[in-house]
Amino acid sequence: QVQLVESGGGLVQAGGSLNLSCAASGSIFSINMGWYRQAPGKQRELVAFITTRGDTNYADSMKDRFTISRNNAKNTIYLQIYSLKPEDTAVYYCRGWGSSVAYWGQGTQVTVSS
Repeated sequence: QVQLVESGGGLVQAGGSLNLSCAASGSIFSINMGWYRQAPGKQRELVAFITTRGDTNYADSMKDRFTISRNNAKNTIYLQIYSLKPEDTAVYYCRGWGSSVAYWGQGTQVTVSS
């Protein structure tokens, strides 16, 4: 069982940037990893994911301001968010999955003030 712990969220002004981290308690070498978010009153949605090979995929609306990356040596993935907007306010969750496993983190709150 791998535990995922997100960090880096907080309160930021519109136009600012954040770098979220997701640290795993075990190896992520063979695990695809992704970021999701859930805004108040809305369903959880995919932001981006990165495969074990390092291939990245973004939700259409998030291709220009979000960058996902991974560091297998540190068992950590990252999400850089630029030019933050109030509508980016949400809880951001880390997810890891493989052929027979799936993990979720507890989430980190991102609040963007206008």
